[in-house]
Amino acid sequence: MTSNIYEQRIKERNERTAWFQEDRFGMFIHWGLYAIPARGEWLRSSEQMSVEDYQTYFDEFNPVDYKPKEWAKAAKAAGMKYAVLTAKHHDGFCLFDSKLTDYKATNTKAGRDLVREFLDAFREEGIKVGLYFSVIDWHHEDFPAYGDLHHPMKNNLDFKRNPETFPRYLDYMHGQIRELLTDYGKLDIMWFDFSYAEMKGDTWKAEDIIAMLRELQPHIIIDNRLEGSGDNGGSIYTTEPSVYSGDFASPEQIIPPSGVVDVTGKPIPWEACITLNNNWGYAAADKNYKTPTTVIRKLVECVSKNGNMLLNVGPDAKGNIPKESLDILSEVGDWMSKNGDSIYGCKAADFSKPDWGRYTQKGNKLYAHVLEDSVGPVNLLGLNGKIKKARLLADGSELFLSRPWSAAEFTEDAFVSFARPEVYSHPLPDQRNTVIELELVEEDNKA
Repeated sequence: MTSNIYEQRIKERNERTAWFQEDRFGMFIHWGLYAIPARGEWLRSSEQMSVEDYQTYFDEFNPVDYKPKEWAKAAKAAGMKYAVLTAKHHDGFCLFDSKLTDYKATNTKAGRDLVREFLDAFREEGIKVGLYFSVIDWHHEDFPAYGDLHHPMKNNLDFKRNPETFPRYLDYMHGQIRELLTDYGKLDIMWFDFSYAEMKGDTWKAEDIIAMLRELQPHIIIDNRLEGSGDNGGSIYTTEPSVYSGDFASPEQIIPPSGVVDVTGKPIPWEACITLNNNWGYAAADKNYKTPTTVIRKLVECVSKNGNMLLNVGPDAKGNIPKESLDILSEVGDWMSKNGDSIYGCKAADFSKPDWGRYTQKGNKLYAHVLEDSVGPVNLLGLNGKIKKARLLADGSELFLSRPWSAAEFTEDAFVSFARPEVYSHPLPDQRNTVIELELVEEDNKA
């Protein structure tokens, strides 16, 4: 295969993800039968539960408080621009009305197509929509069980399966993807999960999946997990990405130290998927929630490294997003409403990370995210003569560029102060993250 083909794949990948790299902040929603036992979304595997043991949750599932319009309003108020819902997780239960299985929400007490309601509600708020789809399935009788790395029955010899029946599972899985692509209107993202060991790429007939996607919804973007997983990115990290390498990388529960780049150092579109506590699905006993300040600062860190953040909520069995999550999202939204210009459409800056925080950049606007109080004016290393104006982004108020008497030897640096005359110390206007918008002198802008 010629290098021109790989270059074309990368070019098309960058074109498809242009909006994604503008929007920067999304909501992940893990929700399903596992909200009832409330011990996380992997409990069927971790507790080695049989289909019969797990059936009680199917029989009980009745999310009487499910109001996706409220979810959508909370996401919008938080400043999130896109959202991804688990249409089907590893347990095989479908929140959508698949014609290929009876194991779906419409056959529970819910009696509703929960995916369709989600899509309608989020689209109405102007939020782009995506669906998570697990390519593994612990419910399907033709998916490998005994000897598999993750299947609940991996240690039960009674569940040794004939590999010759696996193509029946592939037909089923591909059929469900086709349903989602044809029956639910325009989707912006298909978020596949996940590959491992030999269960990846060609095992899933991934080329056929990509052909289907490009035929039915050519604009759609996908993550890299038809080939990779949270800890192994696959060929998207190379200069020769496979046809199913994905449009963006998906590091999980980590923000890579230098962002995500290929082997030559060129940026790759990426998104860190992060939980608000320590579980994806609802876990009643897990109260280890991140603070709003942590979320804000980690979102900024992602953007400062050319990345996005997909922040997860795990609604409970009745369909309520936990109050703790909503409170965090509300405060993040308060900050975003004043400082969103330093996130949306921004990228890594042309300047090194400062000691006191981080930079993001958009054109000739350099955003200084000041995370700690300074002694005297804030030092802008190496920026002397490169700044035209400075203002506090949150309220537009003027800030002052001047050289303190004690900085005579630092001729290459600029200094910005929150007050005039300059003072030796000044509490930050926003202890979560104070953003200074620096308008750069045009000829020195290299964005």
